[in-house]
Amino acid sequence: MMHLAAIASPSQNTIELGPLTIHFYGILIALGVVVAIVVSRQRFVRFGGSAQLFEKVAIWSVIIGFLGARAAYVVTHTARFEGRPWAMLFIWEGGLALYGGLLFGAIALIWMMNRWGGDLFAMGDAVAVGVPLAQAIGRFGNYFNQELFGTPSDLPWAIIIDPARRPEGYEAFETFHPTFAYEAIWNALILVPTILILEKNEKLAKGASFGVYVAMYAFIRFLMELLRTDTTFRFLGLSRNGWVSIAAFIGGLAWVWYTQRRGEKRTLIGKPTFFSLQPANTFPEDETDDDDDASSAAGHQPSAETPEAVEEHRPSWSRSPDSDDE
Repeated sequence: MMHLAAIASPSQNTIELGPLTIHFYGILIALGVVVAIVVSRQRFVRFGGSAQLFEKVAIWSVIIGFLGARAAYVVTHTARFEGRPWAMLFIWEGGLALYGGLLFGAIALIWMMNRWGGDLFAMGDAVAVGVPLAQAIGRFGNYFNQELFGTPSDLPWAIIIDPARRPEGYEAFETFHPTFAYEAIWNALILVPTILILEKNEKLAKGASFGVYVAMYAFIRFLMELLRTDTTFRFLGLSRNGWVSIAAFIGGLAWVWYTQRRGEKRTLIGKPTFFSLQPANTFPEDETDDDDDASSAAGHQPSAETPEAVEEHRPSWSRSPDSDDE
């Protein structure tokens, strides 16, 4: 079938550098992780957290999250590894179950934050922007691998899939919905801006940003699962990830309801940045002393970036020089 317009798939998904073979999939996954860590760290510090604690927790959460993502994929696609069990280690071929990674990474994060006395609500809000940005970047790794596309489509932005990569039963079709791109666009241009705008207008209580992320991601993932053609299991017409998305959507809404009812305000330290847009003057009133009020009235409000101000509003666990050894 001849199409007037379509997006071509990449002619290759690797770069050869001497004896090294570098996969675009791995490059984009790594880039997504870096973006998630940089943005989430910035937000966590802005919300009163310790940069050192964040870095310690993030490293282990990423490692355990990757292991969980790969394990979840392997146990649900065992046929792919028959006769070559060693291929379970070949993550560059694709095969990371996002929900598995998020679940295992979240469990590790919760455990470590509780162990080291961190502010779990602030951490949830911090990653609520960094993680979907990482997902948006990583999804384009699926473009280079020609995977995670949807049903056949004649739309101008449909993607051309090589015959060898087409699923069983769809060999006669040439172009398909780029569901990986739909998800990436949703995360980067709708989900993240929604959270930032709600935070800027002080519509979300402390901890609620994470619930908004979970619910909004689950919504788009459910829709994409209706289009996907590579699922190996369906129950009542829905894929395994479709059912997980329903549960995640309900759980995200429940978390938003709980945190909004809880009504705790965020601690804000320093000047707002692009990914942390809240006004800089929203410290709780009972934490502002009389001298600050007087200097503010005289037009000389002290900077929230001074060491004294940062130390005053920083949680107690981050003030101790021995906190890393606790």
